[in-house]
Amino acid sequence: MDRAIYTASNGAARILEQQSVLSNNLANVNTPGFRAQMSQYRSTPVVSPLINSADTTRVLTVATTADSNMEQGPFMTTGRDLDVAIQGDGWFAVRALDGAEAYTRSGNLQRNADGLLVTSGGLMVLSEDGQPIEIPDAAAIGIERSGGINVLADGDAATEVQRVAKLKIGDPADARMVRGDDGLFRAVNAQGQPVDLPDTALLTVVSGTLEGSNVSAAGNMVGLIQNARRFEMQMKIIQELSSKEQNANSLLSSAG
Repeated sequence: MDRAIYTASNGAARILEQQSVLSNNLANVNTPGFRAQMSQYRSTPVVSPLINSADTTRVLTVATTADSNMEQGPFMTTGRDLDVAIQGDGWFAVRALDGAEAYTRSGNLQRNADGLLVTSGGLMVLSEDGQPIEIPDAAAIGIERSGGINVLADGDAATEVQRVAKLKIGDPADARMVRGDDGLFRAVNAQGQPVDLPDTALLTVVSGTLEGSNVSAAGNMVGLIQNARRFEMQMKIIQELSSKEQNANSLLSSAG
């Protein structure tokens, strides 16, 4: 079989992978705090180990390290006490299902039946000391710009406010944020080892506000259309090469 078919097939496979990424981005265009996934590829010359030469006539595409668009999404005012957004590059610390510390920008928090502060997906939100946050029954809950959580219990005077905890806002200055299969981010150091982000007091938390997704719906739609055309082109190449190979085999059979 002509090696060009393998080249075209490889290109088609990479296009399908990128199509999956773009589709996932569009599915999360309204997800608070969502960071758009980026899909990048590079060309790699195919050099045969049997030939002592760097010359090649074949080039394949390979996926590079997956990354995310870390630009801040638009802020949306909700007026809800437990909706919060971070101005800057910080991350809310949560307890992932595997028990490890993970990070999210989604700030639509809530109090569960056990009185714990959790994300919309039910994951426990962590305090500055890395512990779950318990919210007592209260007439009102307020979150300060520093991340401090205050409650006003039923029957208390308006001036009697109790501070119960402070949100841990992770500072990613010396780490790289990597998206996991569960949609949460983990921090890794320069050696690629997982680390817990230090808490920072330099960023501002905005209460009654949510950060929206930073996905560009129009840009991803254009990408889907372009990928569909690229995939169609790869399929035409494969079909033409297969047809030529069949014709060549027929001629050889006739000559024999």
